[in-house]
Amino acid sequence: MAGHRESGGTTVPPPTPWTDLAAEAPDGLAIVDSAGRFVCVNRAGAHLFGLAETALIGTPAPFPLALDVVAGPAGLFDDGPGEQLTAWTPPSGLRREFAYRLRRTSRDPALTVIAFRDVTEERHRQRRIAAIARSAANLASQGSLSATLDALAREVLQTDALAGVQILTVDDSGRGLRIMGSAGFRDLPDFFDRLLDCRQRGASLRMLDALRDSEPVVVAHRWDTIRTDPAWEPLRDYLGELRWDSFASVPLIIRGRAAGVLNAFFASGQVVGGRTLEFLVAMAEQAAIAVDYASLMQRERDVARRQERQRLARDLHDSIVQQVFSISMQASSMEVLAQRDTSLPAGTVRRIADEVGLLSQTVLADLRAMVHELRPSSTTELGGLEEAVRALVDSTTNRTGLRFSLVVGQGLDGIAGELAEDVYRILAEAIHNVVKHAEAGKVVIRLTVRDEQVRASVADDGRGLATSRQEAPAPDSGYGLKTMQERAQRWGGTVTVKPRENSGTVVRLVVPLAVGVPLRQTSRPRSRPLSGC
Repeated sequence: MAGHRESGGTTVPPPTPWTDLAAEAPDGLAIVDSAGRFVCVNRAGAHLFGLAETALIGTPAPFPLALDVVAGPAGLFDDGPGEQLTAWTPPSGLRREFAYRLRRTSRDPALTVIAFRDVTEERHRQRRIAAIARSAANLASQGSLSATLDALAREVLQTDALAGVQILTVDDSGRGLRIMGSAGFRDLPDFFDRLLDCRQRGASLRMLDALRDSEPVVVAHRWDTIRTDPAWEPLRDYLGELRWDSFASVPLIIRGRAAGVLNAFFASGQVVGGRTLEFLVAMAEQAAIAVDYASLMQRERDVARRQERQRLARDLHDSIVQQVFSISMQASSMEVLAQRDTSLPAGTVRRIADEVGLLSQTVLADLRAMVHELRPSSTTELGGLEEAVRALVDSTTNRTGLRFSLVVGQGLDGIAGELAEDVYRILAEAIHNVVKHAEAGKVVIRLTVRDEQVRASVADDGRGLATSRQEAPAPDSGYGLKTMQERAQRWGGTVTVKPRENSGTVVRLVVPLAVGVPLRQTSRPRSRPLSGC
């Protein structure tokens, strides 16, 4: 048979030329000259570029000829060392990413052989995983809810190269929406007013479907509809700045209820596929966690604020109100004596004046102590936790005559912000309970940082707990343990109350420093009745 040879009785086909093998290779292969222009390219390579082989010859290749690049160790998502990455955007089409290797030809050093493959989708998945991880980590970082959701919106925008992203949440009334995070949009103060105007004109607001059904809504070529619908005239120019095409709205589900939406505006040419929707759902879940956590923290603070108001009312009634009443009685007695025709004895006037003066000083000291307890944050921020506790001790001593011993260790300089305020509040509550209930003569306060933990104790020599060995008194036992425990648990810490060996009680606080800082609720943005694209 022509073109074949016999080997041990078996017919062996002639070897295929290497040029034919390169042309049929499953990955892209190309040769470029020293100027970086294509000399030849195989079928797979031309297909990756979306052009004919002849159309590529002589055009600049998108592969930097950096032969001297030293490849570092393979990363988490890398196949191996030695592979470089480049990006290419056709005149009309979406940006593509190629991984490639190159080598100079032995026959002509001016020519370089390049093997390349399309890794656009692979790199896209990697960026989505990284974006979800960064968003999850951001939930534990210090910052307001709006700052957290702005950062999440930017992650979605940059990861999928979208035109714009909005994160909206349902307001407290349940009848309106407010923008809590956005990316890609310029600020428009009357956005909600214009959106409401569009709705009143009869515009279809598809994100309300996502809220109502608790299911994602995807609308292909949404911009074409808005651009030609007269009802969208108030927002047409503003939305047209994004240069977008399709639209998706994904609900933020909190405990089975839609509490907001994540709106994604896709650039022209982008397709909203299954993986894209999965990514948006995952990011919407991260946003829902942030919203839920901030709401829980706000409710806890509201409860603590109500309890502190109730305690303040009791303190006012038990001390200041009674003292002011005594002052008024002394003033009334002076008025009665003044109405008599006889002159007042100097001793009587002096005694009443001394009693009024002492009562006035006591009232002033109590008022100052209460003001100090109500405004600890400014003290902890300006002077630090140690100075705030010292000021509280001095104020309590002046007001009550109770003797204090304050022992402060190292490491308190790094305790600031909400953690410092919560530690201060716990110590203040413990001291308040000693003054009101313990009938003590001396209090020892210890405060330090040891083994990556904030440790504090308040020990008194008073009458102790009603029940010995009582490690967790009831919330209404007078020690306010529930409020103190809630503040400590917010940071992963504990508060215990135990009787001392001889007499009195000791309150101990332990808070680990490795726990992330919780979110802080910000002032709520202006909201409007439910509306959306």
